[in-house]
Amino acid sequence: MTAAAGARQDRKGPRPALALAVLGLSAALAVAALTALGVWQLERRIWKLNLIDQVEQRVHAAPVAAPGPAEWPSLNAGTDAYRRVRLGGVFLNDLETLVQAVTEHGGGFWVLTPFRTSEGFTVLVNRGFVAAGQRDPATRAAGQIAGETTVTGLVRMSEPAGGFLRSNDAAAGRWFSRDVAAIAVARGLQRNAPYFIDADAASGAAGGPIGGLTVVAFANNHLVYALTWFTLALMMAAAAIFVARGEWRLRASRHRIASAAETEQPPLWRSDARA
Repeated sequence: MTAAAGARQDRKGPRPALALAVLGLSAALAVAALTALGVWQLERRIWKLNLIDQVEQRVHAAPVAAPGPAEWPSLNAGTDAYRRVRLGGVFLNDLETLVQAVTEHGGGFWVLTPFRTSEGFTVLVNRGFVAAGQRDPATRAAGQIAGETTVTGLVRMSEPAGGFLRSNDAAAGRWFSRDVAAIAVARGLQRNAPYFIDADAASGAAGGPIGGLTVVAFANNHLVYALTWFTLALMMAAAAIFVARGEWRLRASRHRIASAAETEQPPLWRSDARA
């Protein structure tokens, strides 16, 4: 192959060294960042598995006393959510709040009723689910527990962010999440706990809300996310290697063409002789 033919075949030259350095650095940073995200997801997976194990232990543990005012400042979801508790007192049935819900029984409402404890503070108790046709307490009068009683259930954290893509409207009495603080204000509750309790089925009464419907489930897709990030890192590394090999071949081809051109150059004495 002549130098001219080689030049025509190799129309695209190699990239400048500075451009290659920038591309290489960008690829290295991208691979490092994607790998770090994958490792972070693996760490999150370990954390989530530990959390699930802890919650399972709390749910099936023997009930303990519900957290009182002295414990409220230190309450947090990591250590207290789904703790199984028992408390004695009286339901304030005339101050119940209905919160929209969808359960295995269909659409309806959670019935959150203030519970005045024997210790003098109040806790919102989610007595359970009622269908839309039972939203009026008069339709379930037989299930309204009066007088001293005992409630057993799981501690749940407040839900202030709303639900069903809608915000709570306290003034209109429309509730889409169990926002403890807002409900306490709307009902004029004093010394109200910052959590609520999901009552178990044994704490209910015939004709009343259906209790014991707490769903203890945590999304754990961290392994899938980790594999996704690691796959992207490998793809980025493969793309960088592909570009690097292409550049190496272009430079090698240019070097061969230059060498061939030097070899085919006619001797000076032959040119002088023709002249």
